[in-house]
Amino acid sequence: MRSTLAIDISAPAELVFGLARDVERWPRLLPHYLDVRRVVRPAAGPPVLRMIAVRTLPGPFGAGLPVVWRARAWAEPETLRLRFQHLGGATSGMDVTWRIVPTPAGCHVEIEHALRRRLPVLGALLGDEAWPAFVDRVFTRPIASRTLATFQALAEATAEARTTYPVP
Repeated sequence: MRSTLAIDISAPAELVFGLARDVERWPRLLPHYLDVRRVVRPAAGPPVLRMIAVRTLPGPFGAGLPVVWRARAWAEPETLRLRFQHLGGATSGMDVTWRIVPTPAGCHVEIEHALRRRLPVLGALLGDEAWPAFVDRVFTRPIASRTLATFQALAEATAEARTTYPVP
């Protein structure tokens, strides 16, 4: 199953990439991320991170459900892409690609989630796409949408501040 979220941001693509590329800094930038920590530091290749975000639940109390997963994460500066390979949690087996594309008004940011995981029992009962569709609707889309909206606000505020108060 493939799922894509996208947003247009009125800020330079390089600024958005610069804010998003340091995934271990996300808890300081994104209020719904509780922790991002390296759990494997390979001699070569991208690190494996344990990530914890809060999935806000609907209702009057605004309660949140912590969601935990592990992912190999890396940045591709030459193409303004971020990549994640999920290794643990409900999203195990998911590949995520962020594409940041310059536009005349700023940039277009797209996050594609590709989840191929199939669960034999659930697949037999509900069809092979049931688990990926559930994960997408209940976890991936709510968290990723909030992530995009927050990076949009940060990038646009930073771009505005740079325009209003240029640094000599």
